[in-house]
Amino acid sequence: MRSHLLNDTTAEHYRRSVTEGIERVAAKLATTDRPFTGVTVDELTPRIDAVDLDKPLLDTTAALDELEEVYLRDAVYFHHPRYLAHLNCPVVIPAVVGEAVLSAVNSSLDTWDQSAGGTLIERKLIDWTTSRIGLGPAADGVFTSGGSQSNLQALLLARDETKSENAEHPTKMRVFASEVSHFSVKKSATLLGLGPDAVVTIPVDRDKRMQTVALARELERCREEGLVPMAVVATAGTTDFGSIDPLPEIAELCAQYGTWMHVDAAYGCGLLASVKNRHLLDGIERADSVTVDYHKSFFQPVSSSAVLVRDAATLRHATYHADYLNPRRMVTERIPNQVDKSLQTTRRFDALKLWMTLRVMGADGVGRLFDEVCDLADKAWALLAADPRFDVVVEPQLSTLVFRHIPAGVTDPAEIDRANLYARKALFASGDAIVAGTKVGGRHYLKFTLLNPETTVDDIVAVLDLIAGHAEQYLGENLVEAS
Repeated sequence: MRSHLLNDTTAEHYRRSVTEGIERVAAKLATTDRPFTGVTVDELTPRIDAVDLDKPLLDTTAALDELEEVYLRDAVYFHHPRYLAHLNCPVVIPAVVGEAVLSAVNSSLDTWDQSAGGTLIERKLIDWTTSRIGLGPAADGVFTSGGSQSNLQALLLARDETKSENAEHPTKMRVFASEVSHFSVKKSATLLGLGPDAVVTIPVDRDKRMQTVALARELERCREEGLVPMAVVATAGTTDFGSIDPLPEIAELCAQYGTWMHVDAAYGCGLLASVKNRHLLDGIERADSVTVDYHKSFFQPVSSSAVLVRDAATLRHATYHADYLNPRRMVTERIPNQVDKSLQTTRRFDALKLWMTLRVMGADGVGRLFDEVCDLADKAWALLAADPRFDVVVEPQLSTLVFRHIPAGVTDPAEIDRANLYARKALFASGDAIVAGTKVGGRHYLKFTLLNPETTVDDIVAVLDLIAGHAEQYLGENLVEAS
């Protein structure tokens, strides 16, 4: 079994095995003509269940043959231009090269003595990102597993900074976020022991942006009731609508009330590299912390995220020392251990993917790709707004569109809901395209998340026709059954 260990004696075996795997994936990408096969849970489960993990195949080719049956054939392929569902981007080749390198070398980014160059590369990328945001010379941060972890760490820092200034019980602390903010805000508040009432929901305007007048009112009410305004979470790219909260106005209110300002830019962070739309993030430079997900709008493989802070000193709230790993003496010796900043200990060198991307493509190259999908969303919105078959909720700021089919002659909202639910499920089952779903005002809507520059207006038109066709089929069948 030692022949499977990656080392100097098995380098050629490694080369052959990885090459064979790459060739399988490349062949699959070259021949995939739709984003999904439409396989069902009941169809796929027996194939997985039939695999006996206690009986190895003892051969890479055989294992790849089996993988074709249980995974590759029926995987959801985000690179396909008619994958229009969630915040899953197609990935750029330089990042995939970085993924191959980091997996083989297998650096752990917790301590200097496990990843010397990796530590400095990650720090360089953190500095690059904080500079793009404009957080100032004292800024810092660390890579994380994703936006939820980044939001959790940011609110942990906000909580502990608030504690240091105010001895009140944590249950008196309040976090303010819009009604369309990410669910991880409430989840983080619960995990941090702030209590179920800690998150104050702020209404949004017709463009799905936080109403700052309502925020001001709630902040004042919080202070009058003897509660502590711990943090305001502004969103730069909501999951459903891609809406960007009014960051400058929120920053003013946070300054007025002495409240930590966190910007969840997990989705909108692609604007940091944008050639023409960077202004949409104006005000983010005043944040105390920022979440970015490079694996959403920098076209990186999962996972690649970071939490950034204006003041590096605030990261001390995540710092714990262990004699075997990062003893306190290392601080005075100026040894840079990333675990001093992170909620994780063992951690992948995910920064290498972004490093390779920037070194090959440059930030402008990434930004142009993101600008393309935002431009496509504008064109798709114009199509939807002009099409009497559909109701579209809001003009996009980024690249998402929430809409639903309105069948001719049907006025019952519940029946329209059922038609849209059926259309989404039928489209997924066909494998021809994949769209997401959400609720607006208690009603069922569909959602395009456009993150693929290869998607065209013709693709959008074709998918809209498919949705309408499935919805009409559902209604027609119901009429037949009712007659």
